[in-house]
Amino acid sequence: MRIALYHRNISADAQQRLEELVSALEDKHVEVVRFDAAEEDIEKKWRDCQPIDFLLSIGGDGTLLSSVRLIDNSGIPVVGVNFGHLGFLTTVGQGGMQQFVEDLLAKRYTVEERTLLRVEDADKPHFALNEVTLYRKEEVSLLRTNLYVGDEFVATYDGDGLIVATPTGSTAYSLSCGGPILTPNCGCFVITPIGAHTLTLRPMIVPDSAHIRLEPASGQRGFYMATDSTSVLISGNPIIRLSKENFTIRLVRMHRQSFFTAIHEKLAWGTGLR
Repeated sequence: MRIALYHRNISADAQQRLEELVSALEDKHVEVVRFDAAEEDIEKKWRDCQPIDFLLSIGGDGTLLSSVRLIDNSGIPVVGVNFGHLGFLTTVGQGGMQQFVEDLLAKRYTVEERTLLRVEDADKPHFALNEVTLYRKEEVSLLRTNLYVGDEFVATYDGDGLIVATPTGSTAYSLSCGGPILTPNCGCFVITPIGAHTLTLRPMIVPDSAHIRLEPASGQRGFYMATDSTSVLISGNPIIRLSKENFTIRLVRMHRQSFFTAIHEKLAWGTGLR
């Protein structure tokens, strides 16, 4: 078996735990390949190391979002190993590396197929696991965006911006802007305004079979578009088309962990229950 470890900046405290994880894997005769997000030609190294059975993302949710760029449409399961705060996407905490390795090799886990957003704009198509966000430049008072679902005009959103989130992303930026929580397999996207200037414009859920079109109004002086944690400045007024990607990301949940256990622990839901 060959397992890839992917990480970004590792603190001194986390480094020791990382070495414990590597030792636990190698003790089970697992071949370990390490990937640092900052290294050059990481995509070539990834291709040359195939086949890989699992990718372990070492860090928080941001690191995992970065790691799925490598996974792309390969179908390789990804496991979030969190050495910091509990995340919605990461399922392995700070303790029990030995037990984690034993559970992984014994297949004591479940695999969730996570929907992706396909993004088509002026650049080549790419995808988002969490969300696509349009937001205004600081020197601009508002961003005006026309929303279409299919061929039908829905509304013009005036405000700080607009989020289109997957079920995975519904617990991220969209949630902080008042959007609903979607379960991972609900088959929906959520469209959430950011600082809307009209209070009647509320978050809206659409089926993930829908084709969404965002058209920033003409005459605007550029805006930012963020795809997960990657943000770029957009000049002009390109049409941005969003739809369900034709492949998924396979997210591993370890034994006795689930989306709802993350909700309970992260948001303190159900703390009054006994």
